[in-house]
Formats: sequence, C-alpha cells, structure tokens
Amino acid sequence: MNELLFKSLYKTDCSLVYNELVKYTYAHKIIADISNIIKEAILSLDCDFIEVENGIFIHRDAHISKNATILAPCIIDKNADIRHSAYLRGNVIVGKDCVVGNSCELKSAILFDGACVPHFNYVGNSLLGYKSHLGAGAIISNLKSDKSNVKIDINGQKTDTGSRKFGALVGDFCEVGCGSVLNPGTVLMPHSTIYPLSCVRGTVPENSIYKGKGNIVKRW
Repeated sequence: MNELLFKSLYKTDCSLVYNELVKYTYAHKIIADISNIIKEAILSLDCDFIEVENGIFIHRDAHISKNATILAPCIIDKNADIRHSAYLRGNVIVGKDCVVGNSCELKSAILFDGACVPHFNYVGNSLLGYKSHLGAGAIISNLKSDKSNVKIDINGQKTDTGSRKFGALVGDFCEVGCGSVLNPGTVLMPHSTIYPLSCVRGTVPENSIYKGKGNIVKRW
C-alpha cells in the first residue's frame, strides 16, 4: 500500500500526545486531526499545566516571552522556550524542551520533545519529530500555488492527503539547513539532513544528506 507508516518516522515516544498519535497507522492522516488530538489531550493534563486563557494550557516550568502571541487551542509542555515575538496561531502542541524562537510562526503543528524552530521559521500543518531542528529562516510551506490538494511522494508514487493545507512530516533527529524551503507534502525520514538554501520536494530517505535535487547521499 502506498502509505507512510507513522512508526517509520517517529520512533521515539517523546511527545505529550504520543499515545494518541500512535493510534494512527499512517502519519499523514494526523495533520487533519490535530484539533481533535489537542482537545483529547487537554482532558488528561495534570495540575502542572495552567490554563492561562480559555484553551491555552502552559506547563508551570515553561518559559514564555511577554511579547509572544499564543492563540487557542494550544498546549506548551515543560521547559519549552517561547521567545520574543513568536506567534502560535492555534492547534499547536509544543513539547518538552522545545524552542520556538524570535518571529517564528506556527499553526496546526505538533512539535515532539526537543524540537527547535529558533529563528524566523514558519511551520504550518506539520509534524516535527524528536530533536528535529530548523536552521534560521527555514520555512515549511503548507499551500500549493494552484491551491489543489497536497500529495506526498512515497517510493515514486503519489498519495493524495485529501487536504489543501499540508506542510511536512519531519522525522526524528532531522536537521534542516538555514534558508531552506520544505515544499507542501515533503517527508524527511529520521536522521536526514538538508543542506542550507535547499528547495525540497518529495521524500528524503533515512540517514541521508540532501545536497540538491538528484544529489542525495547516505550518511551511513
């Protein structure tokens, strides 16, 4: 079947909602369901999470800049660092020890624990795996110019996600270089690295380095 298994991308169970996510056999099915996942997660939060506004739950040990803008629904976990002028537009989960930096914008996104989007990044309708990292100015685009449904490429075949808004599936321990763009429907398998200033489409294999279209080398 031309589908992408959740467990092939996210092998580390480091997320507040991992037990919910693992119920989805196919990773791309999660994006459209993020709102419902957050609603379910809110019901089971412990007393360390404080509802600072209706639908916004922040762990007492998270660090939130006074200049950050956070819209509901949103959950921010322990030791997360939300920095100056960050904009969380709703339907966002920020995991433990994550960084959302200066002027970064997130919407309809789940960041696994330790994920970092520290400088001028946009992340829309996406999943970022454990300890994944976007370099300065890296963008995850979530809407095609012709506004058609986004498709993901698996083994050279296309699967329709059923949605016009779909960013990227970024696996555990991925590194995206500064100034790169992940086009709608991009998939980065675990431990893949993207060279700076890359324009990425399709699927980048596990343990590989993306140097440009047609130039992907295995790391080990």
